[in-house]
Amino acid sequence: MADRVLVTGGAQRLGAELVRAFAHAGWEVWCHYHHSSDHAERLRAELRQAGLSVETVQADLAQQDEVLAMMDEVERRSGPLRAVLNNASQFEPDTGAAFDPERARALLEVNLIAPLLLGRELARQHAAGSSTDACVVHVLDQKVYNLNPDYFSYTTSKLALERVVALQAQALAPRVRVCGVAPGLMYLSGPQDPENFERASRINLLRKPIRPADVAQACLFLAGNPSVTGTTLCVDNGQHLVPLERDVMFVVDELFKESERDHRPR
Repeated sequence: MADRVLVTGGAQRLGAELVRAFAHAGWEVWCHYHHSSDHAERLRAELRQAGLSVETVQADLAQQDEVLAMMDEVERRSGPLRAVLNNASQFEPDTGAAFDPERARALLEVNLIAPLLLGRELARQHAAGSSTDACVVHVLDQKVYNLNPDYFSYTTSKLALERVVALQAQALAPRVRVCGVAPGLMYLSGPQDPENFERASRINLLRKPIRPADVAQACLFLAGNPSVTGTTLCVDNGQHLVPLERDVMFVVDELFKESERDHRPR
């Protein structure tokens, strides 16, 4: 079977790093996008110019029919996948006190239901085959091991997906392995400004920013190692071992304010 992978949310940020890493490792890559068609096409052109195999496919992961149609299209045009990287997610600010059920359902569709569907469909593609090394890799977040109440619905959806790693590994064995990777802060997030990011990205045990390329290499390892299933690898410079009462972005903002007050003339 060809080493063929689907990367959801592959057009930008970590998704683009994943597409590049797998393409340069010799995989045939399908880059999924929703709205980012221009970014996806530029990425495909870049990698094809280097002689690498990349195709693009569009789908709204909140729509079950589109998820299934995407998997059918990939299989019809190139054959069964060896791996699916569930990288796409919705990330919106909210709190438990201002919880909005409709917003939470929207996040759950993309962050939880779509990954479950994609895993099911990957297993279906291999139901009658002889291969036992298909793999799903769920991209999580170090927040699942370092809880704070910010981004309440997002965190809830990722907590559920973290538990799915072991449960889905049991359910889809022996044909499909299921793994997780939990990165820390890698990119500007929401309303974060560059100064805040520069400080926040160093709040981890190693006191340095997390390299997206290292997260991509971890995913490549998990997808290619036939002995690993049902487990999650933290690639976060130890950020999950630095407990904070709030999201790191807000902690840095509060430290800025305290520093300004301390240095204000009296």
